[in-house]
Amino acid sequence: MTMFNKRAPWILLFGDIAAFIASLWLALLVRYAELPSESYFFAHLAPFSLLFVVWALVFFISGLYEKQLIVLRSKLVASLFRGQVVNMLIATAFFYFIPWYGISPKTTLFLYLLVSLIAILLWRIYGYFLIVPRTREKAVLIGSGEEVHDLFRRVNQSEHYSVEFAFLIDLAEPLKGDMAETIRASGASLVVVDMQSDKARETLPELYNLLFSQIRFIDMDRVYEDMFDRIPLSVVKHTWFLENVSASPKFVYDALKRLMDISIAFVLGAVSLIAYPFVALAIWMEDKGPVFIVQERTGKNDKPIRIVKFRSMSRNEVNLAKGGDNQVTRVGGFIRKTRIDELPQLWNVVRGDLSLIGPRPELPSGVALYKNEIPYYGIRHLIKPGLSGWAQIYHENHPHHGEAIKETREKLSYDLYYIKNRSFLLDLTIALKTVRELVSRKGR
Repeated sequence: MTMFNKRAPWILLFGDIAAFIASLWLALLVRYAELPSESYFFAHLAPFSLLFVVWALVFFISGLYEKQLIVLRSKLVASLFRGQVVNMLIATAFFYFIPWYGISPKTTLFLYLLVSLIAILLWRIYGYFLIVPRTREKAVLIGSGEEVHDLFRRVNQSEHYSVEFAFLIDLAEPLKGDMAETIRASGASLVVVDMQSDKARETLPELYNLLFSQIRFIDMDRVYEDMFDRIPLSVVKHTWFLENVSASPKFVYDALKRLMDISIAFVLGAVSLIAYPFVALAIWMEDKGPVFIVQERTGKNDKPIRIVKFRSMSRNEVNLAKGGDNQVTRVGGFIRKTRIDELPQLWNVVRGDLSLIGPRPELPSGVALYKNEIPYYGIRHLIKPGLSGWAQIYHENHPHHGEAIKETREKLSYDLYYIKNRSFLLDLTIALKTVRELVSRKGR
């Protein structure tokens, strides 16, 4: 059972392609004030088809096929506009710098870009929601705690989830009346229960008879994970790890991941050598300090690894337990924003200490601190750490240079999601999303 229509991204993709094709036909119609002939239309469609593929990829990187932008429409228009601006630049460069197709689409291209922008906006804002049915299954949520309340609010704030909660039975409060009878009278056909809660398990005998009323049950953690793309930490216990996490090798996945690591890191590492002299000069000119730093981090199976970075702070020493006055330099602020400081770590990837995708490696002082404060924190070292990861893409409150227990606990929920669901396709998705992070220059 999922709270989100899994076909939605495919519907959006095919709708986008249809809007691209229709926009080309309309642009030719406006340009020549007559119906374009079949041969003339297909002469233009051939080169534009290559652009359609690239544009769909840009939309994917921009997050336009993610449920966050489908369900939360407040961010949709801004993301659409940014994606279309990038697509316009790509189209202009394509036809002006690669004129191999024997067409001169200057005016046609201008009209097309204008028409396609309007068509995509109309399709995404109105068309999709006319096609996809908005019927919602009525449900009841049973549990307690912040995560349960977050789930209740999120579902009922948007009409584009497949269910809506009629009400929440908060087990932290005294129960009023017969629970089973109350649920039956509500007309709900689904009950979402926090099965990991001792109080919730105590209610199961009372709820058992609802099975004969054709009411279905589902564990809250499955719904929460589907909605937030992270694991609710309230359900994380020894039994959860035994059921969901395995350290056994995945031979095909491991081989493909290592091949991706070596090929991409080597190429990017070799190309990035061009920038080294300029970065080194900028760092040295600011405070005459060392250009590179070597830091120990905690790697797979808690083994120490040594990584090389361009220096971005005033000192080469960081200890989360001690704190201190170690400050990011002016040059360091820029190279951290653009991730330039991490370019030397590409050679750590080639060597095998790091992967391109995985939980971020932490300082040993941070690991010691968080292991004492956050239950099961060490499980993130079950796999090889990475330059980018699920938490880096989706966690909005990244902990930075000091102690950050709350933020790191939340970050762990994203790391656990990756550890549980890791696959080559998920790694490719994270790699493409990382491109968006680099272009937008989001901090860490």
